Amino acid sequence: MKLLVGLGNPGAKYAQNRHNIGFMALDHIAADHGFAPWKARFQAQISEGRFGSERVMLLKPQTFMNLSGQAVGEAMRYLKLAPDDVVVFHDELDLAPGKLRLKSGGGHAGHNGLRSIHQHIGAEYDRVRLGIGHPGNKNAVAGYVLRDFPKADAEWLDDLLRGISDGAPHLVAGDGSRFQNAVALRVAPARNASKEPPAQATTEPAAKAPAPADPPEDTRSPLQRLADRFR
Repeated sequence: MKLLVGLGNPGAKYAQNRHNIGFMALDHIAADHGFAPWKARFQAQISEGRFGSERVMLLKPQTFMNLSGQAVGEAMRYLKLAPDDVVVFHDELDLAPGKLRLKSGGGHAGHNGLRSIHQHIGAEYDRVRLGIGHPGNKNAVAGYVLRDFPKADAEWLDDLLRGISDGAPHLVAGDGSRFQNAVALRVAPARNASKEPPAQATTEPAAKAPAPADPPEDTRSPLQRLADRFR
């Protein structure tokens, strides 16, 4: 069984925040793949389904970001899962908006949700880092992540979330390359390079100028020609 965790804050107030992109990713997976309705359990909202023979639980902690590890730890203990059965989707300041990277283990880089998970289950879980960009000033980070995505971001955000949903079965199967390819096909689809060649200009060869006509034959006598010269 795999446990897919999306990080965010509960409640309509935070639903469209940059910090909630992990919740958004799980919502797309659940809706697109026919998972069971969300229900409350493990201090979280959960939804269950399958990709082939693999059972999958989606989990959105309802403890607020800083305590996300409580819900993840409780679910892991009940389901008897190891940290490498867990994949966490979270916002990433150090990636440009719309970029995605996979990471296994490592530090939390100051992300409060990951910090809490580290405290409860250790660091050896997988992450899907979802780029939201950086405000440029570390003092502005808190306000930045707790603001809604602007309308200008709607297109790339929708492409990214659809790509994650497309690739989720590959992610669960442990095929990170195919997962990332599925995302790339949504975010940067191949352009159709085959275009009809431009029509060749067809120009008719220029009509040849008619050859000059031969001068009419001079039938005058030499005496007449001489006389005509002095007229």
